[in-house]
Amino acid sequence: MNNNPFQNDLLSTLACVLMCVLSFQRAPILPIDENLRNLIIDTPGESLQYAVIEGTVKSIGEPMRSHFFKDTLGVLQRFMFQEPRLQWNSLSLKWEVNDRVVYQRASMVPFVLVGSDETTVRVQEPFHAPGDYMGTVHEKFHHSVSTFGDIMGQNITGVKPKDFLEIEKMLKVGTTLTGVDELIIDKDGTMSLRAPTNGAEYLLSLRDFSHVKEKALSSTFWWKFGFGVCALAGVAVLSWVGFRFYRHLKALRRQEQERREYERLMAEALNATGLQDGQDNQPDNTCVICLNQPRNCVLLYCGHVCCCFRCYQALPQPRCPVCRQAIIRVVPLYQTWGAS
Repeated sequence: MNNNPFQNDLLSTLACVLMCVLSFQRAPILPIDENLRNLIIDTPGESLQYAVIEGTVKSIGEPMRSHFFKDTLGVLQRFMFQEPRLQWNSLSLKWEVNDRVVYQRASMVPFVLVGSDETTVRVQEPFHAPGDYMGTVHEKFHHSVSTFGDIMGQNITGVKPKDFLEIEKMLKVGTTLTGVDELIIDKDGTMSLRAPTNGAEYLLSLRDFSHVKEKALSSTFWWKFGFGVCALAGVAVLSWVGFRFYRHLKALRRQEQERREYERLMAEALNATGLQDGQDNQPDNTCVICLNQPRNCVLLYCGHVCCCFRCYQALPQPRCPVCRQAIIRVVPLYQTWGAS
């Protein structure tokens, strides 16, 4: 089971993007007229999961007015104070612009999209759709004055406020709006456009569908490219781990072969002398590493006799403990000492 949250989020995001692209490619472009109502009614569940419509924005009831232009009417309005500020980047060692929203208010009135024959489709929860589908109707800079103390504090904190930007955006009445969403018929018989229930993206745009589709495909290309880079990096890491594991298994196999060869040669030598394994009549022949077992192997090609075979296998690197030369081969050693 994969418990990596980053990888799970990456895969789920890529799956969502691919699903949105497939939905874009399969979405039919439908005109807003009475035939659209009949098509929805004839569809199982009276719902078109993902369709493209385009119509003129019209308010249901009294539209909203701009705070600054009383003759500008709209159905969606977003008013915000934005603070562009300079923030010190300790990595690049320079000041960078960072925008911060100080205040924001969004409001709306119910509205519909009107077709060529005055057929309407109501738009539900438009603020749930991502993107910029409102035009800027007012933008004004409010200059700020900094005292000497403010400047000193800004240099200490690494943040320099510049000006306040006042912005008002509206979706104006009479604007042509493209919606890529789910079409249903409400209980009162009204055709409505809402967020898709199959997980696809809820999209509203001031541009036509061809531009929206091109932008979505471009975004998907970069997602695929990023996922491909991550996949190649993952394959490289797995290959490196596999190679290290293979080298480890190869070293273990080599040690096991050396141990069996050593035990075979030692058994032959002990059988020839008639002594038991571990016996040695040398008064001072203990291993210089463990100080317990007798020195029973010769390290080649340096020829030093300094350790037992068990300590040789425990060496972190195949190098002689005395001269530090590389150990190419190990042969068993048995010495007999005559009476003095």
